[in-house]
Amino acid sequence: MIFSAVCRAFFLPALIVLISRASLLAQTPFQFPTANHFLYESGSELKFLAPTAPDKPWTSGSFGCVRNSETRMHEGLDIRSLQHDRRGEPTDPVLAAAAGTVVYFSKKPGLSNYGNYIVVRHIVEGLEIYSLYAHLSEVRPGLAIGQTVKAGEVIATMGRTSTAEVITKDRAHVHFELNVLINDNFAAWFKRNSTPGERNDHGEWNGQNLNGVDPLEILLAERTGKFSVLNFLRGQTELCRVRVRATNFPYLKRYAPLVLKNPRAEKEGVAGYEIALNYNAVAFALMPLAASEMRSTAKFQLVSVNEAEQRAHPCRKLVVQRGRGWQLTDKGLRELEMLVY
Repeated sequence: MIFSAVCRAFFLPALIVLISRASLLAQTPFQFPTANHFLYESGSELKFLAPTAPDKPWTSGSFGCVRNSETRMHEGLDIRSLQHDRRGEPTDPVLAAAAGTVVYFSKKPGLSNYGNYIVVRHIVEGLEIYSLYAHLSEVRPGLAIGQTVKAGEVIATMGRTSTAEVITKDRAHVHFELNVLINDNFAAWFKRNSTPGERNDHGEWNGQNLNGVDPLEILLAERTGKFSVLNFLRGQTELCRVRVRATNFPYLKRYAPLVLKNPRAEKEGVAGYEIALNYNAVAFALMPLAASEMRSTAKFQLVSVNEAEQRAHPCRKLVVQRGRGWQLTDKGLRELEMLVY
């Protein structure tokens, strides 16, 4: 986590207290969502990830600012197929990456860039993490919303469904994400803030309501035998910090382990939060603030920007430099509005 000197003084003491509560690392609950484990073989990245084209590097199938000359975000891993039928279509079983509950699936591939997809909720160290599996040819017959699944249980068959692109047989893959959920009230927020004609066919399970973290880092950590998802989230690199004049939004309860302590706010009352965001807009540290600490009457106030991180990962375009100062962009404001709605 990259903090300025001010941020260190502000966040670090409370962060140390929180981390001490989870000092014993837990076995990572996440595993590969298919039988393709080539990630663990040095030099075999092209056997594990499907790039966007034969002349593109394997990194274009990974997580991050890897698309359109590093100007577009890709929020998951495109894990290649290993098994095919006589027509060359992928037949790989898609597996639940951890024990959890099926919260959503779509069998209407024409309604999403994901094509057919499944979302599974996992409770890990007091956090809700949502795995997503996309471009499926088929959701497992009989799979039901609300059904619990075990780690490694077959939930679907790999495919090539999508409305965003034509996925050729040679790059057939499952698009795999690990996400935080932004807001239970997303459907209502979307209805109020969407442009005319913009549709939401998936309720709160619209991809806009899921912000991803890098599954590659988590899968690689499995090799160490121990891993803490909580510490992984707390250790995200900060892109910016913002103050929000809001005190009661769902994220605070869903991700309570990420909420830091502030005795002054506890004593005087909470008037808002100072929030650290990574470059994909994941809120990974939330500090309650008293009214005397807010310093502005604005609903959203940009406090600081990690310029090195913005240069390294600019694709979400959450902030922009104007002269010598920085401002939240419309996209940055949209993420914050969605978060606190």
